[in-house]
Amino acid sequence: MIIVCQKPLKKLKINGIALFPFIFIRKPEDKENKVLINHEKIHLRQQLEMLIIFFYIFYVIEYYYWLFKLKNGYLAYKRISFEREAYAREKDLNYLKTRKLWGFWKYIK
Repeated sequence: MIIVCQKPLKKLKINGIALFPFIFIRKPEDKENKVLINHEKIHLRQQLEMLIIFFYIFYVIEYYYWLFKLKNGYLAYKRISFEREAYAREKDLNYLKTRKLWGFWKYIK
């Protein structure tokens, strides 16, 4: 895992994004934000489990499925199984030590 602070993220409404093997964050002080970093580390684990490329394919498919169904981009994003797992477990800083393989699967609805 490599944490990088990127100026282009300052124009977006996101605090961080995981693109294996990097975690890009918007603000330098977020390097100390354990919850944000844990959220992104969960995504890195998901990406590894799905051999990286399949994570991105599934992520986009799931996003557009929910966007079509809900007609709201933010709600569609929040319904993605990868995001549901990461948000549900981001405050549990020990989660990745006990997380089972394909842990996101139970968040698919």
